[in-house]
Amino acid sequence: MLNAALRIGVKVMPRIPLWLKRLLAGGRKVIIDGNTLDSTVQLILAAQRITRTGGLSAADDPRVARALMRNSHSVMGAHVAVTTADLTIPGPDGPLRARHYLPTIAGPAPLLVFFHGGGFVVGDIESHDGLCRMICRDAGIHVLSVDYRLAPEHKAPAAVDDCFAAYRWALGHAADLGADPSRIGVGGDSAGGNLAALVALRSRDEGIRQPALQVLLYPVLDLCEETRSRTLFSDGFFLSRQDRDWFTELYLGGTGLAADDARVSPLKAADLSGLAPALVLTGGFDPLRDEGNEYAAALRSAGVSVDHRQFDALTHGFASLAPFGGGSADAVAATISAIRAHLSRG
Repeated sequence: MLNAALRIGVKVMPRIPLWLKRLLAGGRKVIIDGNTLDSTVQLILAAQRITRTGGLSAADDPRVARALMRNSHSVMGAHVAVTTADLTIPGPDGPLRARHYLPTIAGPAPLLVFFHGGGFVVGDIESHDGLCRMICRDAGIHVLSVDYRLAPEHKAPAAVDDCFAAYRWALGHAADLGADPSRIGVGGDSAGGNLAALVALRSRDEGIRQPALQVLLYPVLDLCEETRSRTLFSDGFFLSRQDRDWFTELYLGGTGLAADDARVSPLKAADLSGLAPALVLTGGFDPLRDEGNEYAAALRSAGVSVDHRQFDALTHGFASLAPFGGGSADAVAATISAIRAHLSRG
């Protein structure tokens, strides 16, 4: 039922005029902090309220939440024809599943090692298959999507250890994939952005070659601070405070790691110098907006090259809304174009 409704929405939503979307969503613009919410996103949020579709934490069961996320993301990029190959790579506690997306361009192309979002609890290769397909096709680069271990079965720092191991593997095997070993980036959305940032930090600290680029797509960078954006958008904008608290407890509970530990909260790192160039994407209606903006500024102050872009009209998770059109589709296109431009400079 959910998949059918999503498929219908993807077909219909882009054809609805902006004025009608706003009317169907209640007729009034939503303006916060001087930003006006995208009309397509506003209509999707209105539909979510009408159907009483709660956040992923509403199920209070990670297995159910994982299925919900996989299904809700299934329509993204399903039509994008890209050659893929599933493989396993060595991890710190056993083999890790991965998927290699191959571009059609001739000759070695850059490689992006991708870590999916989902609060360290949900998400997998399938939930983010569409986004990886779009990045591969439209940026003309290889993508290696990594199925790292999830909480609560595997709490912190298991996910970080897996992603670091995947990046190290890519450094030694990029040529085997047909990619350019000198242009290997890391990236991810939300929790995946957190993991990408931590891979860059750990690589520097352990003397491993820095990525060519770190792509931080509406990343979670501070698990402890209650910023203004976290307060403003605590409910009704996809990622609720209830969701965030649930994810954090499942990820950190019982580990002895504090939420302000730099091993899980990159924004708390004492030194951000010597890190890879960063592409930081934030949303004006995202509870994680302020920490993303603060991290971009902190990186720049530490001498790191930063390309920071805030999409004022969008919420957390806007990449998954791209199939519905509107500003989300434009933002994803701009993000992929930026990835291509940065990795092509190597």
